[in-house]
Amino acid sequence: MSPTSETAKGGRRLVIVESPAKAKTIKGYLGPGYVVEASVGHIRDLPNGAAEVPEKYTGEVRRLGVDVEHDFQPIYVVNADKRAQVKKLKDLLAESDELFLATDEDREGEAIAWHLQEVLKPKVPVHRMVFHEITKDAIREAVANPRELNQRMVDAQETRRILDRLYGYEVSPVLWKKVMPKLSAGRVQSVATRLVVERERERIAFRSAEYWDLTGTFSTGRAGDATDPSSLVARLNTVDGRRVAQGRDFGSNGQLKSDVLHLDEANARALAAALAETSFAVRSVESKPYRRSPYAPFRTTTLQQEASRKLGFGAKATMQVAQKLYENGFITYMRTDSTILSDTAVSAARAQVTQLYGADYLPPQPRVYAGKVKNAQEAHEAIRPSGDRFRTPAETGLTGDQFRLYELIWKRTVASQMKDATGNSVTVRIGGTAADGRDAEFTASGKTITFHGFMKAYVEGADDPNAELDDRERRLPQVAEGDALSASDITADGHATKPPARYTEASLVKELEEREIGRPSTYASIIGTILDRGYVFKKGTALVPSFLSFAVVNLLEKHFGRLVDYDFTAKMEDDLDRIARGEAQSVPWLKRFYFGGEGDVADASSAGNGDGDHLGGLKELVTDLGAIDAREISSFPVGEGIVLRVGRYGPYIERGEKDAEGHQRADVPEDLAPDELTVEYAEHLFSKPSGEFPLGKDPLSGHEIVAKDGRYGPYVTEILPEGTPKTGKNAVKPRTASLFKSMSLDTVTLDEALKLMSLPRVVGADAEGVEITAQNGRYGPYLKKGTDSRSLETEDQLFGITLDEALAIYAQPKQRGRAAAKPPLKELGTDPVSERPVVVKDGRFGPYVTDGETNATLRRDDDVETITPERGYELLAEKRAKGPAKKVAKKAPAKKTTASAAKKTAAKKTTASAAKKTAAKKTTAKTTAAKTTAAKKTTAKAAAAKKTTATPTEA
Repeated sequence: MSPTSETAKGGRRLVIVESPAKAKTIKGYLGPGYVVEASVGHIRDLPNGAAEVPEKYTGEVRRLGVDVEHDFQPIYVVNADKRAQVKKLKDLLAESDELFLATDEDREGEAIAWHLQEVLKPKVPVHRMVFHEITKDAIREAVANPRELNQRMVDAQETRRILDRLYGYEVSPVLWKKVMPKLSAGRVQSVATRLVVERERERIAFRSAEYWDLTGTFSTGRAGDATDPSSLVARLNTVDGRRVAQGRDFGSNGQLKSDVLHLDEANARALAAALAETSFAVRSVESKPYRRSPYAPFRTTTLQQEASRKLGFGAKATMQVAQKLYENGFITYMRTDSTILSDTAVSAARAQVTQLYGADYLPPQPRVYAGKVKNAQEAHEAIRPSGDRFRTPAETGLTGDQFRLYELIWKRTVASQMKDATGNSVTVRIGGTAADGRDAEFTASGKTITFHGFMKAYVEGADDPNAELDDRERRLPQVAEGDALSASDITADGHATKPPARYTEASLVKELEEREIGRPSTYASIIGTILDRGYVFKKGTALVPSFLSFAVVNLLEKHFGRLVDYDFTAKMEDDLDRIARGEAQSVPWLKRFYFGGEGDVADASSAGNGDGDHLGGLKELVTDLGAIDAREISSFPVGEGIVLRVGRYGPYIERGEKDAEGHQRADVPEDLAPDELTVEYAEHLFSKPSGEFPLGKDPLSGHEIVAKDGRYGPYVTEILPEGTPKTGKNAVKPRTASLFKSMSLDTVTLDEALKLMSLPRVVGADAEGVEITAQNGRYGPYLKKGTDSRSLETEDQLFGITLDEALAIYAQPKQRGRAAAKPPLKELGTDPVSERPVVVKDGRFGPYVTDGETNATLRRDDDVETITPERGYELLAEKRAKGPAKKVAKKAPAKKTTASAAKKTAAKKTTASAAKKTAAKKTTAKTTAAKTTAAKKTTAKAAAAKKTTATPTEA
């Protein structure tokens, strides 16, 4: 008997999903006998630090959260912020007759379901409920046909989690010791960072080559029209039968790779002049049929790539918007490796092709896209509109980013079931003899589309902005071999080879997938991690590695080469997928990876892990660090004796040895792209005022006063004597003050420095004896009296304002409204979503972009002067995807709550019953108070423990 029919008899069913939004949608599709509640993501995980590990565990187990000596047993703890939700789920389960675990159908969803079962310990029947779209039919089908929990998927996910924990928690501390504190390493993030760094190395090593060719405009002499143009443009292809060099013929060192004719400017111009009076004729016309088939429906990575190209979304923003579309029932599950469409989806797509484009665009047989990426997860379908009838974008009622992404998915899905586009491609060769006797041959290529087929609905974008899209036509005149042509114009064109383009989010996702590194469903979070960690920053849409990432990758390549080897990482994915399929065992594999040793090779092999050669010995690798020279791995030659170094406080350049004569040192801007650090730019940095500028001694304290250029601008500070405690309760902090905007490092004086460090200045007291001070704050100079602050107009007022002037300011009513709006710092154009003008403004928390509806703060790597319109639109798209900030509801005072509860109880029940409940509440209150006090003490201890140890990440 199905659960639905049992429910009709009066049972109560608890359905648990991950998110509240998903719970709300599903609740509407189930009957009154169902309670749908969210776990709000993972409820249990490995501990984030030693403070979260139960007291019974010590040593390495406490540090790692994994007992590596006992078959890698993980130590799971309920997340502190999920304890209240777990209690709520347990309370709901206690009142239920059946439990349905309805988390996502991928490995992570299966693991969440398993953790729920382990923590809740249900005494009622448990069902695993799976679906890949949230529609009424799909949800009811899932309820009626539940399955058992897939333990293989759970084991595979657990192995990944343990592997990532060991990698992150063992390798990250090496980075802390040898590069900089608080850095992180990860199985996929480190490899992704290496890809970006290697591309930048290629750009640094690249040497541009100049080459020239000719472009000719040839006329047929006929009056042309749209189908038969009167002229064509062709490019010089050969001279005396020898092909003319193009960009593809040069290597990255600027030298020719093949035997071709390299024209310089003088030769190109001379040849153009010699061809000025030449008679030309068509030497050949080659026509070939053109056919283009539709693109497969979206999977996770192709959706991220297309959303980046067409909508300007980052991978993270794409997944956030897709998540909302899925949870609200508009699309199927968005984390999938499959391009398969169900029979229902194929029928829906074909019906819309006929309805919207006509029967001529519908192929006689449905198209089947059976190809999956390697190791694709089971039972998934491509990303498509949900339901057995696709809603057109106009029918959805969606707006903004959700509308645009749904439209992209809908178009791609419908186009996948349309006919091929057909046409002709044509190549015309035109030749003539120059005045100096040389034979020159030009070529022109054309393309005509006779039937657009699927292109009527959708055309894929390109990563290269200069690339020609599939639906672009290039019509050539209708000419035949031997036809005479006249050259109306022949010009010499100069070109230079360009370095390889930096990765964008779209192209990095594509590269990771092609190399089979990591799981496609995790790419968005991986890119987010390397951006957040400061390993990579954005310039427009390009991903630029920081100098810090050069040091990290340098260390990993030299001392942990296998861990960031592309093939090794891909093989690890194969191993993990074999474990998921039950073809290999996790414990022998983890032993080989962590402990290594020849004795474990047989174990690894017998467990289905091949010979195990690509595994071995992480523990030993991270134990012997003596060979790692911290200075060497963070040093990179620039040229002419200049070396870039990555220090604990950022990158800098120096020439010569410290304390030696002629030594030079200068800080390097953190947002400088590594390939832009040339010898010339380094000399420019050396010429700028930098380092410490001694100003003299403070006559009162005797301390040396210096001016410095810091990360947040120029400032003055005092040098404390040696032996002054810098930590602990007796620590002494040096006085420090930022320079005024009117001051500079090379002109500030000792007197000015002492005045700056004397702030805040006491101006006087008001009639009631309340002290008024003048202070310099984050948002400029101001007065402070108690909790009442008033802005000053200039920095000079800090030292010049009198008590009377200050009292006069306080006598004025405090301005509550906003000051006059500042003019925008930059205009970026019209936002493609809101269709409103986007500008950059200066706000309280720094510059931000806005379209009048949505505001997005510029990131650390964004610059007002260089920010592009595309980057501005991307920031706004990410902000919209996050939605409005959630307001935390204030808890009502305990007394009022108790009184209110008592009133409600009295209204519903008898007075005697209410009295009993009140007594019970008092007892509960005492117990709760005692528990709360104990919890606070425990939390305080845990917090103290956390502060002593930095926690690495594993992503």
